[in-house]
Amino acid sequence: MLVYPEINPIAIQIGPISIAWYGIMYLLGFVAAFRLARIRVKQDWSPLSKKHIDDVIFYAVIGVILGGRLGYMLFYDTMHLISNPLSWLIALPQLWNGGMSFHGGLLGVLCAVFIISKRVQQPFVSVIDFVAPLVPIGLGLGRIGNFINGELWGRPTDSVVGFLVQGTQRHATQLYEATLEGLLLFIILWLYTKKKRPSGFPAAVFLITYGCFRIFIEFFRLPDAHIGYLYGEWLTLGHLLTIPMMIFGFCIIIANKLRVK
Repeated sequence: MLVYPEINPIAIQIGPISIAWYGIMYLLGFVAAFRLARIRVKQDWSPLSKKHIDDVIFYAVIGVILGGRLGYMLFYDTMHLISNPLSWLIALPQLWNGGMSFHGGLLGVLCAVFIISKRVQQPFVSVIDFVAPLVPIGLGLGRIGNFINGELWGRPTDSVVGFLVQGTQRHATQLYEATLEGLLLFIILWLYTKKKRPSGFPAAVFLITYGCFRIFIEFFRLPDAHIGYLYGEWLTLGHLLTIPMMIFGFCIIIANKLRVK
């Protein structure tokens, strides 16, 4: 059994100014994406050139933050928005008072890529395929930030890898996600995209592989307390938001195969 070390979520405190580990993880994720993009842009089939990378990361940062925050408010705080529709104007910039949604962040990145593809006059799908391998490292670092914050714990367990948290031994699902959705997904996509692939396939591999990992981990993860399980003691909102991603990924592959025939 492991004991959660109760890490201070504030990494640096200078007077009234505080810098949280969670924010640092996001920053490192964007830096990693920038460095990886500079490497991948050297491929002769890259739809982007070196001069486009700054814009890609800039728009992606905006997409992740706004999409992630809006997604959380829409998917996980729906009743509050319905009762007070204008509350998003106040809550949106208050990142410290709410969560971030991966699915919302993904939609934000898609919007950012759409803008970039128009600016550089490249097909939307080609730019998505370029961006897909850059995402997992940021996902993994974000989950490490969740672990430092002591949030998103899993179900109780007697496993040797469980962490003792406030008297209960639990699955460290943040670390499971950091490993599978972060490190392993990155390795799979980076190796898969080392050579040119059929249009849309890298994006499809991202959607399907992430979906498999996320759905698997959801069986160990506790749902948000104010939402709970949607059915029985296993179906979560995370399942419902992830399944359409996988279906869309398979549709991309099937459509490509039919078009080739």
